[in-house]
Amino acid sequence: MKGKIHFIAIGGSAMHNLAIALNRNGYEVSGSDDEIFEPSRSRLNREGILPDAIGWNADKITEDLEAVILGMHAREDNPELIKAKGLGLKIYSYPEYLYEQSKNKIRVVIGGSHGKTTITSMLLHAMKELNIDVDYMVGAQLEGYDCMVKITDEAKYMILEGDEYLSSPIDRRPKFHLYYPNIALISGIAWDHINVFPTFENYVDQFRQFIDLIEDGGALVFNTEDEEVRGLGENAGSQIRRIPYATPDYSITETGTVVHHEGTAYPLSVFGGHNLQNLMGAMKVAEQMGVSNSDFLHVMQGFTGAGKRLQKVWESDQLLVYKDFAHSPSKLKATTKAVKEQYPDRKLVACMELHTFSSLQHNFIPQYSGAMSTADVAMVYFSPEVVSHKRLPELDPNYVRDEFGGDTNVVTSSELVKAFIREHTNSGDVLLLMSSGNFDGLDYDELAKELEETIKSV
Repeated sequence: MKGKIHFIAIGGSAMHNLAIALNRNGYEVSGSDDEIFEPSRSRLNREGILPDAIGWNADKITEDLEAVILGMHAREDNPELIKAKGLGLKIYSYPEYLYEQSKNKIRVVIGGSHGKTTITSMLLHAMKELNIDVDYMVGAQLEGYDCMVKITDEAKYMILEGDEYLSSPIDRRPKFHLYYPNIALISGIAWDHINVFPTFENYVDQFRQFIDLIEDGGALVFNTEDEEVRGLGENAGSQIRRIPYATPDYSITETGTVVHHEGTAYPLSVFGGHNLQNLMGAMKVAEQMGVSNSDFLHVMQGFTGAGKRLQKVWESDQLLVYKDFAHSPSKLKATTKAVKEQYPDRKLVACMELHTFSSLQHNFIPQYSGAMSTADVAMVYFSPEVVSHKRLPELDPNYVRDEFGGDTNVVTSSELVKAFIREHTNSGDVLLLMSSGNFDGLDYDELAKELEETIKSV
């Protein structure tokens, strides 16, 4: 058995994955939390590291702890944190400890306002298919993985999804500033987390600092089709390699896309310009890890997408339904455009939910102008109760409609969401549901079945 590690706020989506990974690597893991929801509860229980009781318990903090890992959910006055400080124990944020476990590895950090999870999952797919052993941390649950963190003693590489949000209650640095990459990627920059980064310039500066933290002799892979990213990449210091990428030549097929690269055609299941742009970024990163472009593209023919990222929910002759995690203006625009491009002869009904803190801010709504303009029918939903719960000023549906522009419809109850979809979705249509939530409990599979039955009965 290796050392003893204690998690303050073990139930978090990221924290419980790290706890499981360390437990599997031979550490003695304990933890506390004042609430643990599914699926964290069941996963921790299966590993034998679910806390015996809910709540904080300073008695769990003992002098023999090798490390205490502090989650964002905990507050500065947490009794366990106070005792850990008093004992002089090593206290790490989640990203700090990931660095601690990977400081002797080659760290690959995928950053950007959007596309991080997709690019990371593309890399993991390629490494798995090519039998290259890697450690990793991904911010979303991917199909085929029972834990989204892997930490071993043997792997040469550590692939990290580089989130720009804050590290912990006592560490206000962005998470990706703590990884010190050897190979870094920036996919795109679109103002997010406006509660933390009050201006666009301040937000962009976080990525400039990220580039400065790349280890000397390392590499920056950057998207030249994003103006801000291109500027940062081209002005990066000469102590690192600068590797640009852009959307490849491609053609659309009924089953996906064919990418044309260096005289060879590679059929893929994924589609949409932004997905193929992500593919090129992942390919350039893999190249820095010793994988040839041809080998990478060959194994990517079996890649079907990242969890909740443009995921097909339903397919029949009458109806196609997709769901996507899109919530930021840039991702909303890219996803809607990709689906319309793939199905140009079918009516696209696009629905999105304003759910995050940033998206529900009155002064952020104008960023969504034209975000769903490529859809034939567009609807935006937000819950006034969620706005109130987040202690934000009331949102006027007419204001939201005007700022989105076009003929965007705005509704404020989940029942009206269902009614709108039923009214506007007909035989042969494509329904696209975009949210970082779930439209207040909307069951996508049940909705698709109901629509199919309705269409057939007409």
